[in-house]
Amino acid sequence: MSAIVLGKRSNSIFFEELHHHSPPSSSPFDTPAAKRIRCSSSSPTHIRFSPPRPSLQSPQVLINSSSSSENLCHLRSIFPNMDHQLLVRALEAAGNDLDSAIKSLNKLQLEAAEVNFASPLGESVPVTEPRIQPSIEGAVNGNSGDVTPGNSSAPVTLPADGSEWVDLFVKEMMSAADVDDARARTSRVLEVLEKSIMARVSSETIQNIQKENMLLKEQMKVLLHENNILKRAVAIQHERQKEYDTINEELQHLKQLVTKYQEQLRTLEVNNYALAMHLKQSQQSSSMPGQFHPDIF
Repeated sequence: MSAIVLGKRSNSIFFEELHHHSPPSSSPFDTPAAKRIRCSSSSPTHIRFSPPRPSLQSPQVLINSSSSSENLCHLRSIFPNMDHQLLVRALEAAGNDLDSAIKSLNKLQLEAAEVNFASPLGESVPVTEPRIQPSIEGAVNGNSGDVTPGNSSAPVTLPADGSEWVDLFVKEMMSAADVDDARARTSRVLEVLEKSIMARVSSETIQNIQKENMLLKEQMKVLLHENNILKRAVAIQHERQKEYDTINEELQHLKQLVTKYQEQLRTLEVNNYALAMHLKQSQQSSSMPGQFHPDIF
């Protein structure tokens, strides 16, 4: 450190002497200061200059950029459906640590899958404003702080068949750091699988209920039509019953009249017979037999 300070002081003395003692037309190499520099090998005091500043693109920066590009390509191969900007932000948030970035993206994918289950009938939901937590390695490398990526949308869909679920499970196991992480990932994958099965069963149940509802509606329409026909038939039968009751009442009334007239006829016959008998008796008991004189009557 003292050598560096001594070098700086010697440089300042050198430039002051060069400025004060050199004429405008003379060369700087002919000055006493220049001669002093040429003879510095025999002088006990050595002049040392400060080390040069590193360039803007040092080898370490180039190594980091190449490593980040390789990690980005690796993330692209693992997550082909993810947005490029999302992968870049995840890698930056993880401090260029591949394992941490994979963990963050897997967590983001699982969260997006859980959000996808909350939608009706398991429709795909675009992921906006994902939450990427900075890793411990990123904090050590100077990338600490909250990372808030922009509005990058990455549509996340669930695996469609068993092979895709197996690939997802294998990918989660390969990304696991230790046994506890593997257990947590397995638990999350199984939970998502359970929700997927429940969503599919629920959708099939809803479709079956809708079909049964349509069949019941059609049967209800047929029953309503038949009910209307039965109502009309009952109304017609009721009208006929009314007519029958009216005719029956009239018939009973006529029967009563016939009975009454028959009794009156018998009474009249009896009266007629009685009158005939009285007339006969009166004729037999008459004091003037034979024909009556017409003048008497």
